[in-house]
Amino acid sequence: MNKDLSIAVFGGGSWATAIIKMLGENNDSLGWYMRNENAIDYIKENEHNPKYLRSVELDPTQLELSSDINAIVSKYDVLIFAIPSAFLMNELEKLTVSLEGKIIFSAIKGIVPETGLIVGEHFYKKHNIPLENIGVITGPCHAEEVAMERLSYLTMACKDEKKAKFIAKAIESWYINVNTSDDIIGTEYAAVLKNIYAIAAGIAHGLGYGDNYQAVLMSNAIREMKRFIKRVHKMKRNINNSAYLGDLLVTGYSTFSRNRMFGNMIGKGYTVRSAQHEMSMIAEGYYATKSAYKIRQEKGGRTPIIIAVYNVLYEDKDPKKEFKKLSDKLN
Repeated sequence: MNKDLSIAVFGGGSWATAIIKMLGENNDSLGWYMRNENAIDYIKENEHNPKYLRSVELDPTQLELSSDINAIVSKYDVLIFAIPSAFLMNELEKLTVSLEGKIIFSAIKGIVPETGLIVGEHFYKKHNIPLENIGVITGPCHAEEVAMERLSYLTMACKDEKKAKFIAKAIESWYINVNTSDDIIGTEYAAVLKNIYAIAAGIAHGLGYGDNYQAVLMSNAIREMKRFIKRVHKMKRNINNSAYLGDLLVTGYSTFSRNRMFGNMIGKGYTVRSAQHEMSMIAEGYYATKSAYKIRQEKGGRTPIIIAVYNVLYEDKDPKKEFKKLSDKLN
């Protein structure tokens, strides 16, 4: 594989900023697509993102910053998307150039609402990107801890092992350890589902449930995740690996978890709309819950946690009553 492939990142939030930081350790030149022109001008002048991970020092001379998605796609070989799933379709609709021959890696932890597909499947089915040219960047890893250079672990999943290793080498550093996997579908679904379970953990905390309950909830969540992923993509995998269980735990327990924060607000009595308004970041699990519930209806399987979260977020059911019913189903 060509070691000189150029890399660009798409998105302006925390995770995009963290990826730029990680890539910057090993790469002299990077493309960075941000739709916000004011943010681009700010970074060029002040050398940090005005809204996200402000402690991360950025080198504008290392970056080709642009609000023109077509210019960045045309110039770079490897495209890493870190745009929230709810906005991905809008951004891709701006494309007038082809994605043919591009290597696509998704750092998006959500399902595309308009198609009900995880991001890798969306690029495969809607943009005709070969599966061997699609990869996933998953955790367990919070952008905030990358910013603080705390030891963190990532997993690069791709059917083509050489491409997974290429991205792994581009990102790894003294504080970033990277594993590779060929389970692109399973790891991406795990990254989606863990956000739903983190919302559940947050709701439980907001309702006053303690650590004992949360331990049981997470134990049930990993088993539910295993059943769900097996229904959509059956292959041999160890659900206890970091890309599955590890990512679930960090998202369910961490104070950095925006999905847990969102759920906590719901448990404390916020409406969905007021909780979304209060937060300055996207809680991907909100959109993922609706898509996962629909997939569960099509594929079947026992998913009491997903159903409980869906009922609270989309059916306006009382969280206290729903989690009392859920508690009776956990073991």
